[in-house]
Formats: sequence, C-alpha cells, structure tokens
Amino acid sequence: MGMNKNTVLGWATLIMVIMGLVLIGLGIYRYADTAGWGFATVGIGFLANAWVFSSLKGRV
Repeated sequence: MGMNKNTVLGWATLIMVIMGLVLIGLGIYRYADTAGWGFATVGIGFLANAWVFSSLKGRV
C-alpha cells in the first residue's frame, strides 16, 4: 500500500482533530483553572490546522 500526499494529509488531519479534541477536553474537564484556557486554546489551534490540511487534500 503506497501512501501518496493526499493519504498523508488525510492521516495528519485525523490525528490533529483527535489531538485537538483531547486538548479541549483536558482544558474543560481536567484543568478548571487558568491552565485550562491554555489547553483549550491550543486545542482550537489544532482544529484550525486540521481544517487547513483538510482543505489542501485535493490540491496537492
């Protein structure tokens, strides 16, 4: 099974979505103080990067 650029971007998108949701979940449930805002913000950044990777998937 060969992996082309679109397959790599698909896997990267999936991994980044999962990590983004995990970080947002940590920010909400585990760290209720100021550190939670940082975790949630980084999680939103991961989701934004995943969105960019997903939009590049057909164009590379």
